[in-house]
Amino acid sequence: MTFLHPEFLYYMLPPMFILFGLLLTQKEIQAHFFSQDVMDKLRVSANTLTQKARNALFLLMGIFMLVALAQPVIEDGVLSIKAKSADIIIALDISDSMLATDMYPNRLELAKQKAIHLLESDINERMGVVAFAKNSYLVSPLSFDTDAVGFLLRQLDTSSITEKGTDILSVLKVVNESQKDKKKKYLLLLSDGGDKTDFTPEIDYAKEHGIVIFVLGVATKKGAPIRLKNGEFIKQNSKIIITKLNESISKLATATGGTYIQAVSSTNDINTMFSEISKVSDEKELKSEDIKKYIPLFYYPLIMALFLLLISTSSMYKRENNSVVMLLMSLFMLSSLEVKAGVLDFMEIDEAKKAYENGEYKKSSSLYKNYADKSLKGEAYFNAGNSFYKQKKYKEALTYYKKASFETYENRAKNYANMGNTYAKQGKLQESIDTYEKSLELQEDKQT
Repeated sequence: MTFLHPEFLYYMLPPMFILFGLLLTQKEIQAHFFSQDVMDKLRVSANTLTQKARNALFLLMGIFMLVALAQPVIEDGVLSIKAKSADIIIALDISDSMLATDMYPNRLELAKQKAIHLLESDINERMGVVAFAKNSYLVSPLSFDTDAVGFLLRQLDTSSITEKGTDILSVLKVVNESQKDKKKKYLLLLSDGGDKTDFTPEIDYAKEHGIVIFVLGVATKKGAPIRLKNGEFIKQNSKIIITKLNESISKLATATGGTYIQAVSSTNDINTMFSEISKVSDEKELKSEDIKKYIPLFYYPLIMALFLLLISTSSMYKRENNSVVMLLMSLFMLSSLEVKAGVLDFMEIDEAKKAYENGEYKKSSSLYKNYADKSLKGEAYFNAGNSFYKQKKYKEALTYYKKASFETYENRAKNYANMGNTYAKQGKLQESIDTYEKSLELQEDKQT
């Protein structure tokens, strides 16, 4: 047996022994005023544990909990994972320009969805992630654990790097530093291209260090303003800035032996991009990574800790027992305060659904709106938009459709279709047509 996190035992056991040592040697308050004989005569006999015995049980309980936190395991062999072709570093642009909404829901979210789609594909590749704006940093080194890489990627936003701007040369330096021992390095760049038009220094650096760059241009030629989280647009000299796709970044791909593709709403672009990467690297030998398998044992000490907790609390006086129950309930309540969606939220959702089905759209929109603002779930925003649409409040409906964000293409297509209906009701026919087309790009639908 071994421990995955023995640091819990090294750093927390000694102070725990010191603390409980002081508690076990401490005298009762009355012992300072009465002798032991007097205490024995005055003490009422009860079928409860003494304070010292209870403290000893709490000490054992604490030890078992620390053992559980240290994650005891038994080794269960080694799993060998093999991968063909290239190790791929995904570089995600998180500069403010990626907040522009010419790509739905915005450039950054769409780029993240593209990268996650690639990670979730059965490609057997080691993947890593670099985030960049004015500076760059390695979010995740190359790994076969795409779930962990995807989790880290989902957390990225424009606040992850404070300095404004787009510096691709810094990305190339991070990629080179992370793979010094390799002659060929493969970089997938998801960016709107920034403002730079001359990428000669980047091309020279990439060629010198064997970096093949593949670029997915996440923006449109038409462009869009940059809306910050507070709702304001970025301005320069009192004028709203319109940021567009910088097609000059295509030179970076073609000059280094890679491929440039402009992003679309569907997954065709990222699938094609991976095919291009595979073509360039299809002669690489198989690589393997050995991962140890473990049988977890943490639940045994955890069960023992809970058993000791039951013994120690059930032996208290009734008043003390009630206090412990109230304490545990209070801790549970406090721990729930940070959760965005509470355990009883299903009642609110059910009530909103029934109100919608009964034609009580005003009540339904209010309930869905409150739940959406609390949970930030795309489905809640979508349902709130439907409720406002039924009330012919098309402006409010459109606001909530735009807030609805879905990972599946089917749901995103439905959301676009409903937005198209809303634009049509407002008389904005060109916007309606554009939105219907976006829906059809994601999913064919006869009615749309």
